[in-house]
Amino acid sequence: MSGANLTVVRRIEFCAGHRLLGHEGKCAALHGHNYAAEFHVTALDSSGTGLDDVGRVVDFAAIKEELKGWIDREWDHGFLLWEGDEAAIAAVRAVEPCKLFTLPANPTAEVLAEYLLTRVCPARLAPLGVRCTRLELWETPNCRAVASLPA
Repeated sequence: MSGANLTVVRRIEFCAGHRLLGHEGKCAALHGHNYAAEFHVTALDSSGTGLDDVGRVVDFAAIKEELKGWIDREWDHGFLLWEGDEAAIAAVRAVEPCKLFTLPANPTAEVLAEYLLTRVCPARLAPLGVRCTRLELWETPNCRAVASLPA
């Protein structure tokens, strides 16, 4: 092979509600989005050139199983709230059934992208011999946040 750095990208879509405590506009209210996360995945070795016996960085289905499985269990069709947002947490918990995931900061697209990249991906992808180096989280078709690991 040419020795090129190879990356595969898996897109995973999910729906979730949130609010941004202290926001100066309409995002201060509970609302939801149809998110799309694009996971840029390379081999764990620093060169990014490692291919398996089939010629892949990793099977797309394996990425889906690990990451979409986690997102479906933890975030999809739930509320993503800052752990300091006591009023919103109480409001969501008042309704049964309740699906709630709390985060250490306001659940902006930037915070969600960084959380997936630095906390979820390493735990879920390392057993596959790959890592996510860049994550693009689309909050709307026109707005996204990008988180990437330093080179």
